[in-house]
Amino acid sequence: MINGIINIYKEKGFTSHDVVAKLRGIMKQKKIGHTGTLDPQATGVLPVCLGNATKLCDMMVEKEKEYVARVCLGVMTDTQDMTGTILEKREVSITKEQLEKVIEEFIGEYDQIPPMYSALKVNGKKLYELAREGKEIERKPRRVMIYEISLSEVDLPYFSIRVRCSKGTYIRTLCHDIGIRLGTLAAMEELTRTKSGQFTLETALTLAKVEELMKEYRESGSQEAPCFLLESDTFFADCEEVEIKTDYEKLIYNGNPFGEKCLKEEFRVREKKEREKYRIYIGNHKFMGVYEYREKEGKFYPFKMFLE
Repeated sequence: MINGIINIYKEKGFTSHDVVAKLRGIMKQKKIGHTGTLDPQATGVLPVCLGNATKLCDMMVEKEKEYVARVCLGVMTDTQDMTGTILEKREVSITKEQLEKVIEEFIGEYDQIPPMYSALKVNGKKLYELAREGKEIERKPRRVMIYEISLSEVDLPYFSIRVRCSKGTYIRTLCHDIGIRLGTLAAMEELTRTKSGQFTLETALTLAKVEELMKEYRESGSQEAPCFLLESDTFFADCEEVEIKTDYEKLIYNGNPFGEKCLKEEFRVREKKEREKYRIYIGNHKFMGVYEYREKEGKFYPFKMFLE
């Protein structure tokens, strides 16, 4: 089984589930999961986890995201983007200065009402399924965080914004809300996710490229992991690494806690903090998982294991 993370560039027309399904065929394995849904017409960064790296999916979803969106003012659709049915049109008499001022007002936390055309479930049914039946139900607002937002292009009634935000933020809805606050309407025309956690657009690979690289990899007969695959420990690059003495490796294989005496001398931790996390390695620098330190017990305890 292949373990690791691939930074995929999701192209238009593919759902996130389509990407996973196609990768299962390319990689010839079932254990694959994506780390945050992108709408079919959106493009950009979609990190995908393989093998034991699927344990990272829930953590990677939590990471902040960055997007570039093109918006059309004066239009409202049922999906809040230009793929939907136009419900209303209005004349637009907005200046660039007004637009800049309103956009800046969205920096920080704000309560966002999820769109009906979304995969959120209410009473076991997805909202978009209800929307397709012509039903609209009340949705509770959710608190989201906009860390940064800026105008990158203005050609009124069109404009583009770059947004850095928390998980769970609907950019379509943000565009809609900007229009309302301007005293008009707005719908998103295009969306690209440029960053998800540490993964960026510059290093993202198309499915076609991954297929090409996998063909070359199989033909090479290499026993090493594919060169385009990121190992799970790269996700924890900000955690200090420690290595276990050979005599104590069994503790790690069994997922047991351990004391500092189990660490090789050169990896002894000088200043340990409560709940501080550490990357754990055994001989030949094999990554085993992440442990956290508990001061009361004076030991390191398993946080996330990546045993094969």
